[in-house]
Amino acid sequence: MNMKTISVLAEPKRLLIVELLREGPLSVGEITERLGFNQPQASKHLKVLSEAGTVEVEAVTNRRIYKLRPETFQELNTWIESYRNIWDERNDRLENYLQKLQGKEVESDDKESK
Repeated sequence: MNMKTISVLAEPKRLLIVELLREGPLSVGEITERLGFNQPQASKHLKVLSEAGTVEVEAVTNRRIYKLRPETFQELNTWIESYRNIWDERNDRLENYLQKLQGKEVESDDKESK
């Protein structure tokens, strides 16, 4: 897992750009218009996203079209999934433990009622 990806996505404006690009490829102009950024600000954030491998750019005539790189998000998903598996296992163990406690509580109640 590339920690640079997390660092890059931690910046709110870059995350907004990524969220917008989830809908599909966009030019710098379309990004600035939809998010209300000025062009130099958007270009700066897109450069950081590009250098981190989060987006890729394609030059089409005089426009630069940006799109997400799925590989980056697949890596991020794999990393997150490893933590999800750990928490699922812990939750399963807790559930088993609580069921055992409830079983002992029922046994104790049965003994007291006799």
